[in-house]
Amino acid sequence: QPQPISPLKNFFAGGFGGVCLVFVGHPLDTIKVRLQTQPKPQPGQTPLYSGTFDCFRKTLVKEGIQGLYRGMAAPIIGVTPMFAVCFFGFGLGKRLQQRKPDDVLTYPQLFAAGMLSGVFTTVIMAPGERIKCLLQIQAATGETKYSGSLDCAKQLYREAGIRGVYKGTVLTLMRDVPASGMYFMTYEWLKNILTPEGKSVSDLSVPRILFAGGLAGIFNWAVAIPPDVLKSRFQTAPAGKYPNGFRDVLRELIREEGVASLYKGFTAVMIRAFPANAACFLGFEVAMKFLNWVAPGL
Repeated sequence: QPQPISPLKNFFAGGFGGVCLVFVGHPLDTIKVRLQTQPKPQPGQTPLYSGTFDCFRKTLVKEGIQGLYRGMAAPIIGVTPMFAVCFFGFGLGKRLQQRKPDDVLTYPQLFAAGMLSGVFTTVIMAPGERIKCLLQIQAATGETKYSGSLDCAKQLYREAGIRGVYKGTVLTLMRDVPASGMYFMTYEWLKNILTPEGKSVSDLSVPRILFAGGLAGIFNWAVAIPPDVLKSRFQTAPAGKYPNGFRDVLRELIREEGVASLYKGFTAVMIRAFPANAACFLGFEVAMKFLNWVAPGL
């Protein structure tokens, strides 16, 4: 199981896996954010979107296929370094817990290593998520405040400095640290279970890698959805609306919409989680095999 950590290989393989994830999963991520941030309807009014499929249909009719990929530039730009750091952080977390290079880690140790990767990625993830969410809801409201990802970043910095760009960092940590632990631990656990007796984990077939990666994504989002709802609300709210941060968002949601509001976008998230994360881990494994073949000493 233990492998020497190669930052360069992790960078390229993790980046390729992340690009696969964004391309496959972004349309449903757009749906998820729009459902999570839609305004509460006034008495007698119908909600903007009645559910996942209604939001998908209205977005497709009004904006075409490009509407589903709105705001994708920010995650694509951040994806290569983010997933490089993510997979490197997981590998580093494993190595820090090994006394000898051939030590096999327990599942709680794998969970701890995954949590470390969540800490590493927040630096890149928080501003990328902020920009992505703002661009995703902009099209739904009909306003055009930002012309693109770079313009959005410039305006946020001009209005509130670096704090404006990194708004929602604590909530990103609250989402990604435990969710990343679950993500990697589940993937490693499923790989071990799916490996035939007498075979190596590295020889796992493509369908089994897809299944393990997809199910790891489901487990990841089962943990991540409540803080993700709070993060989306907080990052897209006007300045000063929630002076006490996520506590104000949580109180407002529970008071006005009940506990079920913490699972807004659940259907979109779960439909997206399996194929997107299956694509991510398959991309990572394929890229790692290719790099090990062309540059074994890298």
